[in-house]
Amino acid sequence: MPIPDFQSLMRPLLEAHADGKEHLNRDLVAQLAYQFGLADDERRELLPSGGARLFDNRIGWAKSHITQAGLLTAPRRGVSMITDRGHESLRTHPERIDLRVLNGYEEYREFRNRRKTPGEEEIDSPELGIQDSQTPEELLENAYVQVRRQIESELLAQIKSSPPEFLERVVVDLVVRMGYGGSRKDAGEALGRSGDEGIDGIIKEDPLGLDIIYLQAKRWEGTVGRPEIQKFAGALQGQRARKGIFITTSTFTGEAVDYTSRIESKIILIDGARLTKLMFDHGVGVATASNYEVKRIDSDYFTDG
Repeated sequence: MPIPDFQSLMRPLLEAHADGKEHLNRDLVAQLAYQFGLADDERRELLPSGGARLFDNRIGWAKSHITQAGLLTAPRRGVSMITDRGHESLRTHPERIDLRVLNGYEEYREFRNRRKTPGEEEIDSPELGIQDSQTPEELLENAYVQVRRQIESELLAQIKSSPPEFLERVVVDLVVRMGYGGSRKDAGEALGRSGDEGIDGIIKEDPLGLDIIYLQAKRWEGTVGRPEIQKFAGALQGQRARKGIFITTSTFTGEAVDYTSRIESKIILIDGARLTKLMFDHGVGVATASNYEVKRIDSDYFTDG
């Protein structure tokens, strides 16, 4: 089943404390995962940044909110207990506890007014109190993903609209940023020097040139099929080469991808989408506009003597 949003986790999380005992965070996560019938792959699903598990993050935010409303208390690190108000909330709200319910407590309203987080500034809206299903971290990370996708799309459009030799420059800059080719001067000299059919250039795999990677970098309007990859593989064999990278601004057919998995030579296929992702990751053709730091409580600071 889909991973519940953090508001839908509030009442089940509070109900897990109904016995009045102390509960460890890790036990609560396991208990709720079992209760909602989450599969192992759903339990392992990460936030877009890969920095934390999605389910764990949603439980963490659900717990934070109901604690601020006074329904739970934290007697010590990693442990939580239900309060009298929490028991009362379970009785008076048998179906659901969400942001709208929490907003009925004065302490919670003060908390929201004291420090609002991304995506929560409209909590007073009756509709948003029910529909806001993403945690602040999810909202921030998903916004980042949208910005990134837009930039990658613009990068690809820029490459396609530039002269053909511009792609060679992009490839040189990228492989050097990724740690291949030695210096940019060495990589630049290697690219475009071979002149053999099916090979556009060569790049040193390491600064010492202990091994060579052969390149094919072409702008393509249509999908690149198996025949083009076979031609490249034949050129590699003619050079007694073991490794090659085939880069295109378009895409590859399924047959082309399957072919590379069944031949002795190691050929990496990089389509337009993957090319711009690598450019973004390694800072090629992009510049930093803003930096945002997301901080967390340093629990060790409060526990170390």
